[in-house]
Amino acid sequence: MVNYIYTPQSDYFKCRVPLRETLQAFVVDGTLQQEGSTGLKKGKSGKGYEISFGKDSPSGKILQIISIRSHNTDGTLEYGNSISVEENSEASLLLCSHTFTMNGFQTKEKLDINISQCGRLNLVIMQNEHDRSHHNTSINIEIGRDAICKLHLVTLHGGKIDNKINISLNGKGGECNLHGLYLAGGNQEISNCVNIYHNAGECKSNQLFKGILDGNAVTRFSGTIYVEKDAQKTEAYQANNNLLSSDNATAYTKPHLEIYADDVKCSHGATVGSLDEDELFYMRSRGISLEEAKLLQQQAFANATIEDLANPELRERLTSLIESRLRGEFSECQNCDRHCC
Repeated sequence: MVNYIYTPQSDYFKCRVPLRETLQAFVVDGTLQQEGSTGLKKGKSGKGYEISFGKDSPSGKILQIISIRSHNTDGTLEYGNSISVEENSEASLLLCSHTFTMNGFQTKEKLDINISQCGRLNLVIMQNEHDRSHHNTSINIEIGRDAICKLHLVTLHGGKIDNKINISLNGKGGECNLHGLYLAGGNQEISNCVNIYHNAGECKSNQLFKGILDGNAVTRFSGTIYVEKDAQKTEAYQANNNLLSSDNATAYTKPHLEIYADDVKCSHGATVGSLDEDELFYMRSRGISLEEAKLLQQQAFANATIEDLANPELRERLTSLIESRLRGEFSECQNCDRHCC
């Protein structure tokens, strides 16, 4: 595992996720802190941000946008963001949300994404807030002809998190790959609602959401794939798998298909289960402690959602954070406002 030494260029937040040559921008209490070098500009209302990636955008670099709730605000904060990937362009984004205060507040964030013909977007969203926070995220993605979107949504921590994702495949040959991982413990509540609309033919979508639950956590997954009557030769797959580490944890799952075309390949499935006792017995017979055997099984379960990340350094950092979370190393964050991962 790589050990990163990172010196931030900003005093806002010492985030351990950024990689070498990562461009950074900060959104504090819904307000973009600096325009210019990253290509970001403030939204029309003064809150949130807008960015457009064209052919001249830096290639191979990740733009990380770190959103922070500080002690300067209370109550509900609402703002919208906009991302555009122009024709034949490519962009890589890492979006993180963190908190600087233990205040009980709610954040309502909207993210509109448009990917034009033959555009490509690699998007990673990492959610990590404290136990009293409520974060509602609404993501709307429009995908054009022969365009590709790869989205990884990793929920490490938070009090009540509600993610709503709507993806529209509007042009022939469009593709969307969506991987989600949520780790829930204590009294956390995490909800993911995903709607994928196949509006054009010869498009592909693939969803894999996995959750590991402990304590009294409650999670909800609702996923619907819509295939319009003219969207022939559609390929769409959806899976939601949940691993319960506690008798008191509850996972609700509701996958759904709504198909109006006849030449398609579509499937969906969901599971809710516990750790594999046979695997645990085998590892213990090889001298591995029970706790370590449980951890290894959980890691293997979780890592399937991030193993296809294109950037190996980012993949290793997220693997490390997931392991720390599963080992209980975030327990000290229960009453801490820094969440400095």
